Amino acid sequence: MWSAGIQNINSDKDNMRLLGVNIPDNKRIEVALTYLYGIGRSLARRILIKNAVDINKRTSELTSGEINKIKEEIEKTYKIEGELRQLIRQNIGLLKEMQAYRGLRHSRRLPVRGQRTRTNSRTVRGNVRKTAGSGKRKVELK
Repeated sequence: MWSAGIQNINSDKDNMRLLGVNIPDNKRIEVALTYLYGIGRSLARRILIKNAVDINKRTSELTSGEINKIKEEIEKTYKIEGELRQLIRQNIGLLKEMQAYRGLRHSRRLPVRGQRTRTNSRTVRGNVRKTAGSGKRKVELK
């Protein structure tokens, strides 16, 4: 009785597929392109302006020509998704191999960009404290 009014939210009709990633139809194309790994708001805006596509258009309103222009621009100009992840992984591997400071921090699973480690990143270091105490142990009286 309850299921009569419920619709499938994640149906294929609601999403467009672009370069192997589901992009929502109900969002503006500028925001929808950010679902691709490696494309943020500024890059999405730059791609749309270069291909003369209205930034405020919804993904569902795009023509197949506009979709193809966007797809070709992204494929030939930018590294995204798996290719970008692989490049980042290679760069980190190179830092580790050179034994650069950043590479050592990566291999020890510590913060790389200069963050403090005395109080934060405890769970990464394996120093998990359940409650914060004064640090002094209570002396037993006999």
